[in-house]
Amino acid sequence: MSANKSGAAAPKILIVGGGYAGFYTAFKLEKLLGKGEAEVTMVDPLPYLTYQPFLPEVVAGSIEARHVVTSHRRHLKKTNIVSGKVTNVDHAKKTATIEVPGLKPYKQKYDQIVVTAGAVSRTFPIPGVADNAIGLKTIEEAVEIRNRIITNLDKAANLPAGAARDRLLTFVVIGGGFAGIETFAEMRSLVSYLLRYYPNITFEDTHFHLVEAMGRIMPEVSLETSQWVLANLDARGAKVHLNTQLQSAEKGKIELSTGESFESDVIVWTAGVMAHPFVRNTDLPLDERGRITAKATLQVVNGEEVVADAWAAGDVSAVPDLSGGGVGGFCVPNAQHAVRQAKLLAKNVVAAIRGEGIQEYLHKNKGAVAGLGIGVGVFQYKKLAIKGFIAWCMHRGYHGLAMPMWERKLRVFSGWVWNFLLKRDIVAISATKDPRVAFETFASRPKK
Repeated sequence: MSANKSGAAAPKILIVGGGYAGFYTAFKLEKLLGKGEAEVTMVDPLPYLTYQPFLPEVVAGSIEARHVVTSHRRHLKKTNIVSGKVTNVDHAKKTATIEVPGLKPYKQKYDQIVVTAGAVSRTFPIPGVADNAIGLKTIEEAVEIRNRIITNLDKAANLPAGAARDRLLTFVVIGGGFAGIETFAEMRSLVSYLLRYYPNITFEDTHFHLVEAMGRIMPEVSLETSQWVLANLDARGAKVHLNTQLQSAEKGKIELSTGESFESDVIVWTAGVMAHPFVRNTDLPLDERGRITAKATLQVVNGEEVVADAWAAGDVSAVPDLSGGGVGGFCVPNAQHAVRQAKLLAKNVVAAIRGEGIQEYLHKNKGAVAGLGIGVGVFQYKKLAIKGFIAWCMHRGYHGLAMPMWERKLRVFSGWVWNFLLKRDIVAISATKDPRVAFETFASRPKK
């Protein structure tokens, strides 16, 4: 146990979750805390942060999968990193229950807790979705979507025209927000590019459907800009179904509220997120959407009363948006807020330990930018809208620089350069799901 300058035991800070908010909180704490001033522990099942805005480009093969994740251990030199998960928090006793693979669950005491557990895909009890769809919140999901697309084209190239071939060449995305539209457009871009290597598959043989329950897409941009995106996608052979609900995906058969029906092996779900369900196993206050309630100072609050020594940020929290631009008065769940909240949260935790004043979080939206496949993008800031190639360059520039850590930024930018010079990589390594198949198939076994 370390001690601070006064000789007292150093306060223990527990960070739950290592995504944007958790990683940047720990990263900033390392810079702000003096030697022995506090002990910081971060718990996350994954050993890396995933830069989620780049997941659609991983699907398209424009970015190498490993380059959009940032290692915790490489960049957090002073933080105790636990590769496990917090399953319960008893803040009244300042105790967290932690599960690590290979060990029995154990309890850990803390003095300050920072909950940055992030969000998971929000789904509805639609038949077939849980069994057949795939989300896009993790790097593993992005890689799997890409592998399925390329593998499906490989299979379809050997089949005659018919229902089985059509199913392999039909691709579906559920949800017309930013993540859904970017993923949909990148999938279309990837398949259009791949067709040059499949002479017996034509552009007309491939079918793309995006299903959106609302009457428009991408609410973060203006209606005019969203309509331009729709027209662009339509011209590229990607159909968007507005005011339409998915009613069933049983066995890959898509049934829509409009009566339309078709089959697909690649169904991507991007219809919203929700706070990580783990927070229900805590005694911290939650709102009606399951988010931890917080003040603009990022302190957890129960009504108007501050919950001492508890902090929250990112997608798992309901933080008031003082700029007035948030949905329902709260900060929307995106990387812009998570990173900035984390940096302020770290400052406030240190200030609280030192008995200094803390600050409120205020961030005005810097606009929205989306990549829609190679050479196509949109940018929206208030009434200013930029579309096409320039917006695509802005998308890559903004997110390339926003990617955590310079070594990762350089890997991403250099990858784009090599893709330009050498063309897009079209290899799918689907055997990673079951890598022992080849060995097991030919391995010698003892005779019975």
